Amino acid sequence: MTRHATRPRASGHLHSLPSWLLGRLAARGRAEMGRALAAEGLRPPHHAVLAAVAEDGPVAQADLGRRLAIDPKDLVGILNHLEDRGLALRTPDPRDRRKNAVTLTRAGAKVLRRCTALAEEANAALLAPLAPAEQATLTELLARLYAAGRAADERGGQEGAGGERAGDDRA
Repeated sequence: MTRHATRPRASGHLHSLPSWLLGRLAARGRAEMGRALAAEGLRPPHHAVLAAVAEDGPVAQADLGRRLAIDPKDLVGILNHLEDRGLALRTPDPRDRRKNAVTLTRAGAKVLRRCTALAEEANAALLAPLAPAEQATLTELLARLYAAGRAADERGGQEGAGGERAGDDRA
């Protein structure tokens, strides 16, 4: 017997860790989303910003960054790209001119509708191995874990299940 054969299989252990499995699935999901959104010349963080602005209406740039856990410098680049394409606008907040309010343009709303359809297709492909009821259950469980992580972050100011920092993995 070789020395290698007597070692425990690391992948067996890793495959038993939800954190590792979620990380691998998240990487696959980001890749699927990236490919899908490329049809619109956008990446997942662009889609996340468009979707959040559509949901929140005019939103302060700093609040948008906090909500999506996107570093302020990264958010500036994303907003520059969206503005250059005519999809979003930054205007001084009339109540506090030190702040920028971000709004969606008509063209941005149109692109968001297409991106939403592309995102749905990408997520359907990601979850295709599961039955529809399993897909719904998984989505519900992930939403609960995410909400619990966000609540823990707000209570303790810690990064956790909902407090990731990298801006490129928001869908």
